[in-house]
Order: sequence, then structure tokens, then C-alpha cells
Amino acid sequence: MKNFVRANKGFLMFLLLFGVFRSAVADWSPIPSGSMRPNLLEGDVVLINRMAFDLKIPLTQHSVAHLGEPARGDMVVFHSPQDDIRLIKRVLALPGDLVEMRGDRLFVNGEGASYAVLGEARERSRGTLVDAVRLEEQVAGTRQRIQVLPGVAAPRSFAPLRVPAGQYLMLGDNRNDSADSRVIGLVPREKLIGRAERVLVSAAYQEDWMPRLDRFGMSLRAP
Repeated sequence: MKNFVRANKGFLMFLLLFGVFRSAVADWSPIPSGSMRPNLLEGDVVLINRMAFDLKIPLTQHSVAHLGEPARGDMVVFHSPQDDIRLIKRVLALPGDLVEMRGDRLFVNGEGASYAVLGEARERSRGTLVDAVRLEEQVAGTRQRIQVLPGVAAPRSFAPLRVPAGQYLMLGDNRNDSADSRVIGLVPREKLIGRAERVLVSAAYQEDWMPRLDRFGMSLRAP
């Protein structure tokens, strides 16, 4: 064993530093589902800023300092409070906010979102092609592209909810095909991993594996 370590110490040091970097500074995450369409596509690989919110001890989830707070509209990667699976969703309500949804329309602190139609598309949902309506949503100082699937059975309303301290309401941009806070509940701050900053690379893995060059380096921050 000592001979192996001595012969491979450079490579082993690289692996250690690589693990430290990924666990504490920056990471990447492939997108496996369509819950963030039309903004994130299956086959995108997203860069995650792990220092956006916390300074953590490398190779652990233990935070030693808060460095920032999620902003409404951020795309955030976190561990699901339901089963600890890593997810990516958009922060739509912050601690203290009063939030509700009525028939796909979001309300934050009494302000109803406004929507402008951007176009229509055919999307795959639960193995079936369905009609999708793409919208620009503006609410509480944020603006994001979302889509709704009128023909899909989905939770389209929830009662007014005051978000407790230290928790966040997360929604998928593909509003009628996303297991978000309407399913998994509010997300505690300690479950946050980092903020999604941009698409590193992208490939159409469900089709022909061709790279989507126009998506390489695409920013995910609000304009």
C-alpha cells in the first residue's frame, strides 16, 4: 500500500484537491428531467456556485459561515427535504413571504403575477406529447420564462402560505410537470447546495447525442 501511495501520490493529491473543490467551491450537475423546461433541457450540465450561500468544510455538508442568501428568481440546487435527492428549482418565495397559487397564477405578498404569451410548443410529459404554452412571468420583481401544460392533470392551486424563517418555496419552470414545493414541501436553508450559474455544456442525449453548441456557457442569471 505504501508503495502504491508513493508511486501515485501526484494523482492521489489531484483527486483530493478535486474532491475539495467540488464539495466546497464549485460543482456541476446534469439535468435529467424536463421540470425546468423551457430554460433547462435534459442533457444540460449546469455549473453550481457552492459558495453562493455558505462556506462549508470540504467533503462535508457542515457550514462554518453564511456567505449570502438566495434571491427570489434564483435557480438553486438543493437536497430534497423528502428523500435527499439533489434537485434544481427556482426560488419564488422567501422567508416571511405570503404566497399562493390560483389556477396556475402565482401570488406573492398579494401581488398577482402577470403573464405574456411567448409561444406554443409540443412537449413530452410522462411519456406523451402534449401541448405547452410558454409564458413570461413577472411577479414581485422577478421575470422568468415558464411553461404550462393545459391538458395535463397537475396541482394548479394552493392556499395562502406564510413562508417560515429559514425556508424557501421552490417551483419548477415547467409548472405542470415538476415535483417541487407543492409536492416535497418548503426547503430548509440547510438543504441548499448552491446557486446554478450557467450551462457548461449540453447534448441531446435523448435523441442523437449531438452537442447543443448554442447552449454552451449560457447564463442562468436573470437579465
